[in-house]
Amino acid sequence: MPQLTDFLPTTRKEMELRGWDEVDVVLFSGDAYVDHPSFGAAVIGRILEAEGLRVAIVPQPNWRDDLRDFRKMGRPRLFFGVTAGCMDSMVNKYTAGKRLRSEDAYTPDGRHDLRPEYPSIVYTQILKRLYPDVPVVLGGIEASMRRLTHYDYWQDAVRRSILCDSGADILVYGMGEKPIVAIARQLRRVESGKWKDESTHPNGNNCPLSSFIFQLKNIPQTAILYRSKEEIPGGITEADIVLHGHAECLRDKRAEAANFRHIEEESNRMHASRLIQEVEGCYVVVNAPYPPMTTEELDHSFDLPYTRLPHPRYRGKRIPAYDMIKHSVNIHRGCFGGCAFCTISAHQGKFIVSRSKESILKEVKAIAALPDFKGYLSDLGGPSANMYRMGGKDTDKCARCKRPSCIHPKVCPNLNTDHRPLLDIYHAVDALPEVKKSFIGSGVRYDLLQYRSDDETINRAAAEYTRELITRHVSGRLKVAPEHTSDAVLQVMRKPSFSQFEQFKRTFDRINREEGLRQQIIPYFISSHPGCTAEDMAELAVLTKRMDFHLEQVQDFTPTPMTVSTEAWYTGLHPYTLQPIYSARSPRDKQAQRQFFFWYKPEMRRTIMDELRRIGRRDLIDKLFGR
Repeated sequence: MPQLTDFLPTTRKEMELRGWDEVDVVLFSGDAYVDHPSFGAAVIGRILEAEGLRVAIVPQPNWRDDLRDFRKMGRPRLFFGVTAGCMDSMVNKYTAGKRLRSEDAYTPDGRHDLRPEYPSIVYTQILKRLYPDVPVVLGGIEASMRRLTHYDYWQDAVRRSILCDSGADILVYGMGEKPIVAIARQLRRVESGKWKDESTHPNGNNCPLSSFIFQLKNIPQTAILYRSKEEIPGGITEADIVLHGHAECLRDKRAEAANFRHIEEESNRMHASRLIQEVEGCYVVVNAPYPPMTTEELDHSFDLPYTRLPHPRYRGKRIPAYDMIKHSVNIHRGCFGGCAFCTISAHQGKFIVSRSKESILKEVKAIAALPDFKGYLSDLGGPSANMYRMGGKDTDKCARCKRPSCIHPKVCPNLNTDHRPLLDIYHAVDALPEVKKSFIGSGVRYDLLQYRSDDETINRAAAEYTRELITRHVSGRLKVAPEHTSDAVLQVMRKPSFSQFEQFKRTFDRINREEGLRQQIIPYFISSHPGCTAEDMAELAVLTKRMDFHLEQVQDFTPTPMTVSTEAWYTGLHPYTLQPIYSARSPRDKQAQRQFFFWYKPEMRRTIMDELRRIGRRDLIDKLFGR
């Protein structure tokens, strides 16, 4: 079993056990500390540790008392890092109906009272009060998705950049390994008196590090708030994209919608432009992202000495999110699906970065060594399970491309859709004597399985992958996400036609018959998405009844910061066309749509029939309920 000193220290006593009297970096996280590559604070801590830095982590500090949790590790030599955790805190805390969720998955025993709303803001403001001269680096998905003016569903308000409200010195967006290392190296040089520009280093080492945070101005994948236009490095040039200012977005929803197209496109380009937005006389400057990581760089991140366990302080307590992933392996990053409601590509990018076979097998063997492993991997996947090693055949074309999706409205002819590398991973993992079975718990893109390439070897590999997936990697129920049945709604969602799902289900049923299996498809659906009407939901109920589904995996659309769907829902305009688009916004309209998922429940029959009469679709009453 790992020793206490195998984890990053979380208390002064743990620091002393390592023989440390101070640390270089202190990380504050809204999540419990799980030393695992699926938990962002652990990844950043281990990455900085690999740089030779002394790193401590304070998980879920108490922000209500005398703030001793914020003082206990002392003043770091370089900076504080702050993250809300693996999810936006408001998405984590509340349902689409703005009700408290049943549990906080990233907190011991699922408790709700161990993190504030908007920890990125709360933690940073406290640190800036206590240590005004120590830089605060803000990261994680909450900060990433709120780096510019954004709509906040829970406050029903357009909020300015989180840099303004938090007071952080610099923000890292997206996956943070490369920018956090660059920040640490720069600040290390400042702290040691080796800053390259001595003219900006008055008073030698006695000058606080935070006064040099602007020297980090050119680090990719970061955002900084400048107090005036004159402070912007290099000034505003023709190469920059100047967004509509925050005040204009408050006045004009069209300006807010128009901004988003630029934000999404530049987040997913190989060679992006710098984004600049004026906010109350200041300027948020978002530097272009780093190029996609290499396989070697991604392997380095996953191969660090994680214990793969919750910190011993949680002994005897359950952390729901850890229970879900402790026997799973993430084999790649990124997603080129570009779904309108999803933040994966906004945070991880659309370019797939895949781990090597050696790194994946090393992690599987580490899981197999855990005392509670019984031979079953719960997931061997990624953001989309079957995108491993896929990407553009001609990267020069990718470098010029601005499309947010490589497979919508149709699969790009430049996309390599070969499933053979993924089959090779499955075969290598399943050949390990410690593994009895590996399941695929991540979502599968069935449109990639059905795409017909000009290369017949790729088509045969897709057919082989489909059969192997269904016969060897399904735990009785395969989860897929058609999301809707209306092609018009699916077009807005950037999802394939429902006919493709119907075709996949026929393939699934046929293979089950041929193999003597009795497995189910469990489809995911969304109600109240922009472009969806009550009539669309009524048609969904009829179609899914015809296919003999009693839906379980369903959700009401939740507007989360910085997605196409959220901007369309709030502004009433599609960000790419600026044309009006309908959204169910009132609780009554949202419930009128959601109820159609549950047509088979007797208690829903009367209200569904009333709604069908109201929208003039009495013909669907018989189709749902008979005479």
